[in-house]
Amino acid sequence: MSLLDTFFNPDVIMSSLPALLRGFLNTLLLGLLSIGIGIPIGLLISLVRLYAPKPLRWLAIGYTDIFRALPVLVVLILIYYALPFLGIRLSSWASAVTAFAFIMSAYSSEVFRSGIESIPRGQFEASQALGLPFLLTLRKVVLPQAVRVVIPPMTSNCVSMFKDTSLASTVALPELLKEATNAQSLYANPSPLIGAALVYLIFLWPMVRLVSLLERRFKTEKTR
Repeated sequence: MSLLDTFFNPDVIMSSLPALLRGFLNTLLLGLLSIGIGIPIGLLISLVRLYAPKPLRWLAIGYTDIFRALPVLVVLILIYYALPFLGIRLSSWASAVTAFAFIMSAYSSEVFRSGIESIPRGQFEASQALGLPFLLTLRKVVLPQAVRVVIPPMTSNCVSMFKDTSLASTVALPELLKEATNAQSLYANPSPLIGAALVYLIFLWPMVRLVSLLERRFKTEKTR
């Protein structure tokens, strides 16, 4: 059998295409849910870490440090396999979304914190001189500026999150890699795995280029 028939068998790829598309849709939904939940929580944690009373700040620091230090796979396995011993049973979907949202919120928190701290202190002082309440200052003055700063690293985190969804196969969630692995076993041919890799590449490569574009644009604006 030739190299082409082994790794790029068109008949096998076409036969496995419905399964790969089904897995891609699950991957897309899992990533969007995790990002959509994780980013708002990360913003809240960053604000707690920066402006809350000291005990709450330490809790926020502990949360971000723990979930940034733990491998994603470990968090996923703990939620899916360990929590049932406490009487908490989550489905594959709930376990995956919970684990990825925890990780995404921890990394997002650090990105938001860095962005907020990059805003000059004079912005707060000027707002205070104008009589603006602190929360209004955050919402109308600080956060709009911080968001522009955090867009490139946050986009990079989103790319990483979509790649990490492949780990959901460990809890039997039928995402793209799981479907490709099943198809590879069914056809006894690695072509579905190559197909899955191509789907990841087609989906994520534009986002990777977008990160580079945003970083260059932000650097240009900063030097003006």
